[in-house]
Amino acid sequence: MSGIVVDTSEWIEFLAGRSASVLEHALAAGLVVVPPLVVAELVSGARTVADRGALADLLDDLMLHHTTFDHWVRVGSLRHSMRATGVIVSTPDAHVAQCALDRDVPLLTRDGIFLRIAERTELRLAGTA
Repeated sequence: MSGIVVDTSEWIEFLAGRSASVLEHALAAGLVVVPPLVVAELVSGARTVADRGALADLLDDLMLHHTTFDHWVRVGSLRHSMRATGVIVSTPDAHVAQCALDRDVPLLTRDGIFLRIAERTELRLAGTA
């Protein structure tokens, strides 16, 4: 595997000390890719300045998925195509899914919206066990 994009929902479980063995293995192997919006979501949820700093330090050591203008066009196209099938996807969720699609790597998540996206696109999901 050349990488794995990790969604906010999986990070929340990991940071809360709950079972996140796939993420733990991916971290140990240096495979974790972080979408930029996931960084913002996680840091915004940290309770203290110290927690925000520690979280920023942790995430800064990981591979960030750099985005281009074309990435954001694909995010918009993904949202449009999902809406055409009756699935409403937020811009942050479409961004996370598109990061995995752009890299052609699995997405690690606990959020059900990504299963609906995967059923309609080439998005691959990684197990959370």
